[in-house]
Amino acid sequence: MFTFLAGIALLIIGYFTYGKFVEKVFGVKEDRATPAYVNSDGVDYVPMSTPKNSLIQLLNIAGTGPVFGPIMGALYGPAAFIWIVVGCIFAGAVHDYLTGMISIRNRGAHLPELASKFLGKIMRHVVNAFAVLLLLLVGTVFVSTPASLLNVLMDGKVAIGIIIAAIFIYYVLATLMPVDKIIGRFYPYFGALLVISAVGVGIGLIVTGAPIPELSFQNFHPANAPIFPLIFFTITCGALSGFHATQTPIISRTTQKEKQGRKIFYGMMIAEGIIAMIWAAAAMSLFDGYTGLQELLAAGGPGAIVSEVSTAMLGAIGGTIAILGVVILPITSGDTAFRSARMIIAEYINMAQKKLSSRLLIALPLFAISVVLTQIDFNLLWRYFSWANQATAVIALFVGAMYLYIARKNYYIALVPGAFMLVMVITYILNAQIGFRLPMTTAWIGGFIGAAVLIALFFRAAKKARANNLPLEEDISNWNKVA
Repeated sequence: MFTFLAGIALLIIGYFTYGKFVEKVFGVKEDRATPAYVNSDGVDYVPMSTPKNSLIQLLNIAGTGPVFGPIMGALYGPAAFIWIVVGCIFAGAVHDYLTGMISIRNRGAHLPELASKFLGKIMRHVVNAFAVLLLLLVGTVFVSTPASLLNVLMDGKVAIGIIIAAIFIYYVLATLMPVDKIIGRFYPYFGALLVISAVGVGIGLIVTGAPIPELSFQNFHPANAPIFPLIFFTITCGALSGFHATQTPIISRTTQKEKQGRKIFYGMMIAEGIIAMIWAAAAMSLFDGYTGLQELLAAGGPGAIVSEVSTAMLGAIGGTIAILGVVILPITSGDTAFRSARMIIAEYINMAQKKLSSRLLIALPLFAISVVLTQIDFNLLWRYFSWANQATAVIALFVGAMYLYIARKNYYIALVPGAFMLVMVITYILNAQIGFRLPMTTAWIGGFIGAAVLIALFFRAAKKARANNLPLEEDISNWNKVA
C-alpha cells in the first residue's frame, strides 16, 4: 500500500515541481495571442475555458490506455508502478506539454506539420502516414472495446453490432460538428464521471486494505515475458503515449492563454498517471496473485478485470457507474481520434474545414476504412497500435528537443526520454513477432546502434537549423491567411 500511495504523491509533487520547471524552460508568453482567437473559425478554433479544456484533454488522451494498459502491465508486478510514475513525470507529461505549446506557437499545427518544420520536410510525409494510421487504429480499437463492455453491462440483451453502429453514428457527429457543440458541451460531464469512478475504485482499495504489493524490481510475469522493452509497450497512455501528440493540437486550438498550458497539457497527463496507478494496483491485489490475474485476462480480457474490480470495490450500483466511466474513456478518445485524423489530412492537402462538405469529403473514407478494420482481431490491432504509438511519441519528443535546442534552452528534458524510448522502439520492432523476430541480444545491440546513429543525425540537423535561425513560431499576422 505504501508504494501505491507514495507513487500517487510523487505524481502530484511532480506536477508542482518538475512541471513548473518544464514550463520555465519553455518560456510562456502571457501576452501572446493564441490560435483560438487569431484563427477563430467557429469549428476547430474556438476559445474555451481552462476547466473545460482540461477535462476535454483528459478524455481525449485517456482512451482505454490508462485502464487496460496498466491492468495488463500489472502482470509484471510493482515495476509497473515505477514506469507509470517516472514515465509520466519525466516523459509523458513533458511530451504532452511541449507538443501542445509548440502547436500553440505554430497556429495549432498538428504533429506532421511540426515534424516537417523541425525535423525536415521528408518527415512531414512519414509522420503524416504514421499519425493517420495510428488514429485509424485508435478509432477502430475504441469502437470495439466500449461496445464489448456495454454488451456485457446489458447482459447481451442488445446485439454488439447495434452498439457498434450507435458508437459509429456518434463518432461521425463528433468528428463533423464544431468542437464546442458536442465535445465542448458533453465532455465536462463525461470527465466528472471518469474522475468519480477512478477515485471510487482508489478509495475502495485503501478502505478495504487491499494487499497492494510493495516496491520490487523483480519480474512477476507468469509467462516470464521480459520487462524490457515490453512494459513500455504495454503501459503507454498511463506513462508515455504518442497518441497524445495527435490530440493536444485539438486543445491548442481552443486554449485562451499560454499560461494555461501547464494545467491543461502537463497536468492532465499527471491525472492520467494517477488513474493508471489505481487500475494497476487493483489488478495486482484482487485476483489471488499474478497467475490468477493472467487466467482472468486470458478468459475475458481487461474488460473482465474492470467489471470484477468495479463490482468488488463499489457494489452493484457503484460498480455500474465505474464501468460506465471506463466505457466513456475509449468513446471520448475514439471520436477525437477521427477528428484529429480529419484535421491532419486537411492540413496535409491544404483543405479548409469551415464547410461541412469539406469535412465530409475527408471523414467518410476514414469511417469506411475503420468499419473494415473492426473485422480484424483486437489483439493484432493492439500490437500494431502499441508500436506505432511509441514510435510517434519518440518523434514528438525529438520535435520538442529540436525546438528547445534552436531556442538555446535545456533540450535534454525532451532529448533524454526521447533517446531512451528510441532504443526501446528499435529493440522492440527488431525482436517482436510483428517485426523482424531477431534474438533479444541482437535486438538490443541493434537498438543501441540504431539510436546512436539517429541521435547523431539529430544533432547534425539541429546545428544546421540553429545556424540558419529557423523560426520557432509563426508570425501571428499571417495565421488567418492560412487557417
